[in-house]
Amino acid sequence: MHFLEEITIIATVSVLVTLLLGRLKLPVVAGLVLSGALVGPNCFSLAKDLKTIELIAEVGVVFLLFTIGLEFSLNRLKNIFRQVALGGIIQVSATATITILVAIALDRPVQEAVVFGFVFALSSTALVLRTLNERNELDAPHGRFIVGTLIFQDLCIVPMVLIIPLLPQGLDRFSVWQEVAVALGQAVLMVITLFLCSRKLVPLLFKWVDASRSSEVFILTVLCLCIGTAYITSLTGLSLALGAFLAGMIVADTDFRHRAMGDILPLKDVFVSFFFVSLGMFFNFEVLIEQTGTVMLLLAAFLFGKGLIASIAAMFMRFPPRAAWLAGVGLAQFGEFGFVLLQLATKENVVSSEAIAPLLNAGILSMFLTPLIVYKAPHFTAGERALDPLAKLLRAKTAQELEEKTVGQNDHVIIIGYGISGQLLTSSLRSLSIETIVLEMNSDNVRYGRERGDPVYYADATSEEALGHAHLKSCRAVVVMINDHAATERVLASINRLDGNIPIFVRTQYMTGIEDFRKFKPAGIVSCEIEGGLEVLSQVLRKLEVPRNVIIKEVDHARSQTMHSDREFKESPLPLHHHQELKSLTVENILLIKGSRVEGKSPKQLGLAEKTGVLVIAIRRNELLLLHRLADTLLEVGDIVYCIGRKSEIELVTELFDPLITSKNLKTILS
Repeated sequence: MHFLEEITIIATVSVLVTLLLGRLKLPVVAGLVLSGALVGPNCFSLAKDLKTIELIAEVGVVFLLFTIGLEFSLNRLKNIFRQVALGGIIQVSATATITILVAIALDRPVQEAVVFGFVFALSSTALVLRTLNERNELDAPHGRFIVGTLIFQDLCIVPMVLIIPLLPQGLDRFSVWQEVAVALGQAVLMVITLFLCSRKLVPLLFKWVDASRSSEVFILTVLCLCIGTAYITSLTGLSLALGAFLAGMIVADTDFRHRAMGDILPLKDVFVSFFFVSLGMFFNFEVLIEQTGTVMLLLAAFLFGKGLIASIAAMFMRFPPRAAWLAGVGLAQFGEFGFVLLQLATKENVVSSEAIAPLLNAGILSMFLTPLIVYKAPHFTAGERALDPLAKLLRAKTAQELEEKTVGQNDHVIIIGYGISGQLLTSSLRSLSIETIVLEMNSDNVRYGRERGDPVYYADATSEEALGHAHLKSCRAVVVMINDHAATERVLASINRLDGNIPIFVRTQYMTGIEDFRKFKPAGIVSCEIEGGLEVLSQVLRKLEVPRNVIIKEVDHARSQTMHSDREFKESPLPLHHHQELKSLTVENILLIKGSRVEGKSPKQLGLAEKTGVLVIAIRRNELLLLHRLADTLLEVGDIVYCIGRKSEIELVTELFDPLITSKNLKTILS
């Protein structure tokens, strides 16, 4: 069968399966994995050139990680460094250690146990980042933890790849670890050198390419940078995907990131689709039937065991139960680099193909289920409730600090959420000498708030205990400004149970779901989606020179169709040159010099408006700016007179202020 024929069959089956699953409200990724299982060699065998398909899939992973890297500049990576380092260390080390111990307890050889530990420690970067990206959750608390952990996992691939071939020699030899350390040092040195060189050369390169005014050359440059960087890093033992991620980060620090993103996205979507199809091709239905029990146990280990370890790691990073629960769900699957490690281990005779067959099947099933579970997890609260006891234990010190530092506080405002909106409100209230207590679950925001001197405390506002420590019953108002809709609803429910008479103000991102909040009877709800839309509406109409009173009417009408607000139209008046009809007019200032014939006369007496068409709009006299009854104001020496009119008319009036002009000429000009 010709390769193009196989591509056509794969694409056709993928479209049909994803459309069918789409009608069942299932994610596209699940459909692609299932399509791969159906066309693969272990089912209908419609695709036979697996090596070429795997190559296309690897290119897909490279493009995916490159586009993700475009979203993460170095500055942004600094903000999640704590999650990258500490969170990743806890998750990877705990998962690998527990897996190794369990495998040894089940009488598996130590070498095989180490390989299984490595495989279980890794999650699917491509699958999880795509799912988070689709749901706009990369910047959510659990998204930051997941991204940081995945980056650390990808970094761990280097020592894992180096250690697996050395397992038959035994890890108790010093020379083995010395060899690993040298290789790691070379990899780190390569990455640092690459970054230092690229930060200087890449912006210059893109400027030269942009000067060519050729979109084709720009796309080729992006492809060269993406694939070239991935290849160079792979020479040091790093994965191709991590190299592509680093390339994306390098481009993200230039002015061309958005153009690069737009040009590479169509290619990325095609190749990434083949990646998920290729994953499904590894699924073996025969192994599933013959070893159902083993496959199901391994699947449970991925979904529940690995997920629980990731959730606990997030809890130790002081994430709230909900974020920890979602982080655990997001990391509870087999990773694409697990295939690489298993293939390497098989090649080096560390494990046998028969031993890893159930693990591969369970891994692919976990990857198939991950998009489904991630989409349903936010609505399943039992998981986060199960983490509540550990959360209370970990936040005991914080709760005590909140209680001690706010003792006796009353008549204050409780602000829940310390993002940009929370920071603005806190600053404003403090400038007005209104006491505030801010509850925040992002430890970086808490640290930043304390550096600013704001009373920000690490606390989960969904907890009645935390609200009690914040002296809810004696506060003047509560303002809830968090992005998580379900968490906001739980906060409102907790406040309502403690005291239903406190005025509550809620800021939400979207209009959908506002009715979920209305049942708690808040004093006010502000939707960013609506307020942003109204602001765009007013600015567009102003630019189009629609009369101000009409804009106010349109804004009020749009607001009446959505939600009530006391906010009024505040757009500044347009400058003169922005009015199309008035572009022929100009404003000029003229100094009245001693000896001028207009001294002691008013604009009305001179007949300026009637005889020249020039209107006096203001007079600067010493430190005063005169704006009213100008027609009757007598002009004095030293006055700066501001006039509006056509350029020729202004030039005519300027001559009136000339001291050398005679009375006869004055009458001629005004005649």
